[in-house]
This record gives sequence, structure tokens and C-alpha cells, in this order.
Amino acid sequence: MRLQGHHALVTGGGTGVGAAIARALTAEGASVTITGRREAPLRETAEGQAAMGWVTGDVTQAAEMSRVVAQAAQDRGPVTLAIANAGAADSKPFAKMTPDDLDAMLRVNLHGVFNLWHAVLPAMREAGRGRLIAVASTAGLKGYSYVSGYVAAKHAVVGLTRSVALELARTKITVNAICPGFAETPMLEESIENIMAKTGRSREEAAKALASGNPQGRFVQPEEVADAVLWLAGEGASAVTGQAISVSGGEV
Repeated sequence: MRLQGHHALVTGGGTGVGAAIARALTAEGASVTITGRREAPLRETAEGQAAMGWVTGDVTQAAEMSRVVAQAAQDRGPVTLAIANAGAADSKPFAKMTPDDLDAMLRVNLHGVFNLWHAVLPAMREAGRGRLIAVASTAGLKGYSYVSGYVAAKHAVVGLTRSVALELARTKITVNAICPGFAETPMLEESIENIMAKTGRSREEAAKALASGNPQGRFVQPEEVADAVLWLAGEGASAVTGQAISVSGGEV
């Protein structure tokens, strides 16, 4: 129960990696609030978990995140672990992208991180401790074809992480990003279906094409990302800040 006494807020916590993170934090003794736009998956993930609650909210809206953080703090105390996990990816050739396409990727993947961290930071400063963690992507460390808006947003998250970490380096608040490769989540399923629709490949062929970039030849499991979050949240990672940690089977 190494995280007992902590209150973690996880965005995009109803499914996939976010749900795995929420469950792992709860298992280690943290009180957890999950948030997302859809009530049903939040309710399902939190069901039967006495230490877990949920609040609906849209990470792209600063006022919404302020409301979510205030409600979470009222229910379970000040947030000490803020995990910005919510994200979305849109596949389109750069030549066919519009400014709105780019804005959409920035709003959820970059602004979503900014809005959460900005909302929780005052209470962390007051408490004198905290962890700001972003679930970014290997797309924050390298380029990928046909997802340039997503890649740009995730690179921006890594830059934000490094800069905020420097500003907070003399406090007991650390700031880090985790960069998974393709993880076995609903977002991955959307990518597979997109490849199938555009290329005529079978599901097996599409999945194999995505997994081929991982030197281990497999998809990252949500629980593996959650384990990285647990480490960064713990006291043993107090000297780790400003890092973009790849969880990708050696891809980068």
C-alpha cells in the first residue's frame, strides 16, 4: 500500500490504459478519481471500488477541468497525483489535413494535459508535494506517417513536461511523461479497423503491421504502462523529473 494517503486523478480513466492505471493506483492504496466525457465507462470501471470515484468532464475545456478537480478534492481531498491520460488519434495524410484537424489533436492531446496540470498545481504547491504525469506516446519521440497532427501534439506534451519540470525542480513536485508504443486499447482497435478499411487487409494482417514496429513483436499491455505510473508516483522516483520514458519494447 505504498501510495496510501495519496489522491490520484486520472483523465480518460474509463477505458484502456486509463482504467488500468486507476486500478493499479487503487491496489497500491491511493484514493482515485477517474474522469472522462462518457459516464457509462467511468461508472463501470469504478463499480465495486470503494476507493475509486468518478466525475464526468471534458479535458479540452479549462473550466471543465477546474470543476472536475474541485469536485474531486471535495470528495476525496486535494489531488496529489495527476495523470493526464486522455488522448485521441486521427489518421489522415498531411496534404489532406485542415487547420481544424490539427486543432482537434492539440486540444485533446496537449491542452488536455495543460488543463489538468494547471488546475491541480496550486493545491500541490500548498501541500508541498505532488506528481504530474502525462501519458504521451512514442509519437512524442519520433515521427509516424499519416498522423502528423497527433505526432505534433505528443511532441508538444514532451516539451511541456521538460519545461514544467525545470520550473518545479526545487519543489517536491515531479513532472514526467510516459511514452508507450502501440498499446492494446480501444484506440488501437480503431487504428486496426482504419487500416482494414483503407487497405483491404485482414484484421490479423493489420495488427501485424502495427506490431512490427515493436522490436519485441507485440503490443504494449495497459498494465505495463500502469506499472510505470506506479513507479513515478512512488517515493523511489523522487529524483526523476523532466523525463519522457519509453514503454515500447525497445522501439525508441
